[in-house]
Amino acid sequence: MSVIAANNPAIRLPIVADTKPAAGTDEKAEAPAPAAETKAVEGVAVKISSAGFQAAKADSNKDIDDSNLKDSIKQLLKMIRELKKQIADKMAEIAAASADNSLTPEARQARVGNLQASLAALQSGLTMAQMQLGKALKDEPADAQMQAMSLASK
Repeated sequence: MSVIAANNPAIRLPIVADTKPAAGTDEKAEAPAPAAETKAVEGVAVKISSAGFQAAKADSNKDIDDSNLKDSIKQLLKMIRELKKQIADKMAEIAAASADNSLTPEARQARVGNLQASLAALQSGLTMAQMQLGKALKDEPADAQMQAMSLASK
């Protein structure tokens, strides 16, 4: 005797929406809209001007510029922040490419592979920048080291 599992992909049952009104509801109530007429609702769209991007970029490193650290350390901290931002952007691109059903599986895999190689290069650059920061902070006082580490973690 064979058993047919509940999740057997060979068995397909059509699903029909229940069009009967629920008990105790007004029969004159509107029928649900057919699926063909429904529209996908998008999230909130925000548009930022190029001037807004420039202002945000300038403000993002204001705390580094206001610190009492050496200029070389400030530049390394800015580089670390920029690399972290690029890594986050690349990870979002990888997620979008992985979910892109318009590509063939082979094309999707090739795209994700290329993006992962770019991500690895960015992560390598971040590691090197962090090592350089560590070397630059070696001879600095403890309070400067703490301040730099705090800024690097943001």
